[in-house]
Amino acid sequence: MQQEMNVGLLIASSRETDQQGLIALARNAAKDVSAKMSAASGIPWVFHLAGTKALETDEPRRPSHFLEDASLAMADQAFDAVVVVTDVGLTSRRRHLEPGLASPVTRVAVVSTRKLLSTPRGEPVRSLDSPVVEWNAAVLIQHLLGHISGLRHSAHGIMTPFSFSEARQDGASFSPAECKSLQKRSNQLPERQIVNGNVLENFLFHILMAARHPKSVALPLARNRAPLLALSLPSLATAAVAPSLLLVFSAEIWDAGLGMSNTTAAAYAAASILAASLYLVQVQSLFFPRKEKRVLTEHIAVANVVIFLSILLLLFGLFFLVGSLVLIMGLYVFPEDLMSTWPTLNQGSVELTDLLRLAAFIATVGVTTGALAGGLESRTSYTAPRTFRR
Repeated sequence: MQQEMNVGLLIASSRETDQQGLIALARNAAKDVSAKMSAASGIPWVFHLAGTKALETDEPRRPSHFLEDASLAMADQAFDAVVVVTDVGLTSRRRHLEPGLASPVTRVAVVSTRKLLSTPRGEPVRSLDSPVVEWNAAVLIQHLLGHISGLRHSAHGIMTPFSFSEARQDGASFSPAECKSLQKRSNQLPERQIVNGNVLENFLFHILMAARHPKSVALPLARNRAPLLALSLPSLATAAVAPSLLLVFSAEIWDAGLGMSNTTAAAYAAASILAASLYLVQVQSLFFPRKEKRVLTEHIAVANVVIFLSILLLLFGLFFLVGSLVLIMGLYVFPEDLMSTWPTLNQGSVELTDLLRLAAFIATVGVTTGALAGGLESRTSYTAPRTFRR
């Protein structure tokens, strides 16, 4: 059986827009993209209308806003990729208005007609059925699918950063080197899937797919600076730091922290952080798809691994932050004679290793409290952080 790429077209329109016009634009652009992608990769690319979504307002949105609907369509209809076409503005993480963004990790591309229809001041706005809009939309979709297929920006051709061109009267083709790269990846482009898997099968599928795409896991984690994310989460950080600062003045916590072994403290910290990570991803419903579906696709699994590791590293960063505060207090704030009087179990003098163990113990309690009481202010920042590109 010949392999093929099945791509879903998800239409997300505001109330003021002609939804049928948006659908027609997406379909017409997809016809040219299908031919160009098929010729370049050597396997058929088939586009399907995945569904429509009515947006409440026409306010600009980040691409992560569309991830939930795109992942549901991908899981429900077993697509290898999803292209979201919307009429609202699309903003990047730097709050720049973009015509389109794509995530190779989730295999979701978002195209906004807002930039395609806009004109210089004093000129009439372009229409959805304008030929130049259709050609530019086709080139933009092809460019984003090139990113999803593993291609990078180039100085010439279709993979140059997209810009609208009034003179465009035809689509664009990939360079010979890009075609060769796509053909080399053609066997890996169609998604692997698991259907009706149980908990163990889904877990193993996530592990195997992450091992198959190590760069797709490692690069987003590096871009996210996941251990530093706690600094941008005031509720989580406050819920972790506040009780920790109170516990450091408790004689009982000193007895418990100084009385346990280094191995016990390390094991307790690792188990607590892992449990807190699992709690957050489940309670916040961070995994895709967020509704139970019978199909789990390859890149949804990869995205879920990125999400979980981001939360895990976030909590390790929080653990280091709280532990550092406690250690600094022990080293520079409390007099040595005072600290020696707090333990009631005949501890004697308090050494540096004792303070490190105590700081780790209090930080572990703080992380657990933060996960339970603080939570995450906005889950869209952690579902696919910094995976979208132009």
